[in-house]
Amino acid sequence: MAGRAYSTEAVVLRSIRLGESDRVLHLYTEVYGRVGAVAKGVRKTMSRFGARLEPLSHVELVLHRGRSELQTVTAAQLVRSHRQAREDYYRFSVGTIGAEAMLRLFSEEEANERAFTALTRFLDLLDGTPHAADRPTLDPLGLAFQLKLLWLAGYLPHVTACAECGAEGKPLVGYSPRAGGAVCERCAPVTEALALAPGGIAGIEALLAQPLADASGIGLSERAQRDALRVITASYEYHGGFRLRTLSA
Repeated sequence: MAGRAYSTEAVVLRSIRLGESDRVLHLYTEVYGRVGAVAKGVRKTMSRFGARLEPLSHVELVLHRGRSELQTVTAAQLVRSHRQAREDYYRFSVGTIGAEAMLRLFSEEEANERAFTALTRFLDLLDGTPHAADRPTLDPLGLAFQLKLLWLAGYLPHVTACAECGAEGKPLVGYSPRAGGAVCERCAPVTEALALAPGGIAGIEALLAQPLADASGIGLSERAQRDALRVITASYEYHGGFRLRTLSA
C-alpha cells in the first residue's frame, strides 16, 4: 500500500516532538490498529492541524503511507476532543495509563475492532468520570479498562475457579500469572501466587463482568482496588514482559 492515502478514525495515544515543528504520533486506528505517523508543522502557531492532534483526541485522519515506517498525516478532523479529560490532572492521568496499556498490549499494525471500540468508549466515559480513588492508578474505570484490554489481548484472568487445579467452590486466596488466574490455598504456594483478599478477587470479577460505564459504581474498597492493580501489573510483566511507565509515575 506504499504511496497511497487512506482515511480512518484514530485515537492519539502519544505525541513526541520531532525537530522544530513536527511531532511523531502513536495512533490506534480503526482500520489498521497501531500505527506511527508524522504530523508536519503541527507545532507551528498557524498549523493547519490546530489542537486536533493532542493526546487522547479521537480524530478522523487522512494518512499517507510512503516508504518510511512512519506514515504522514495529511488531514485531521476532530470526532471528540476529550478536552475535559485532558485539562483535569486526575482524568488525564487515568487516560494516559489506558493509552499506554493500548500501546503495549496492541503493538502490531493489525485491526481489532473490539479494542478500538473499548478505547473510544473508555475515553467518552473518562470525560465525566468522578475522582473515584485516592490515586489515578487505582481509579475503577482505569482498572476495568485495563482488565478488559488484557481479556481482548488473550490474557483474561480466570477468577471463578482455581486456575491451577480447576477446583470449584474452594476459597480463592491468590493470583498466579503462570496459572492464568486465581488459585486456591493448596495451589497458591506451587504457583507462586500473589496473596489477594476475597474482596479483591470479587472486585476483579465485577470489573470484568460489568460494562465500563458501571465501573465507578461497583464500590470497591481501597484494598480491592490495590489487589486489582497488582493483578494487572503482574499480568503485564508475565505475559508481555513490560511495566507501564504511567503506573509508576
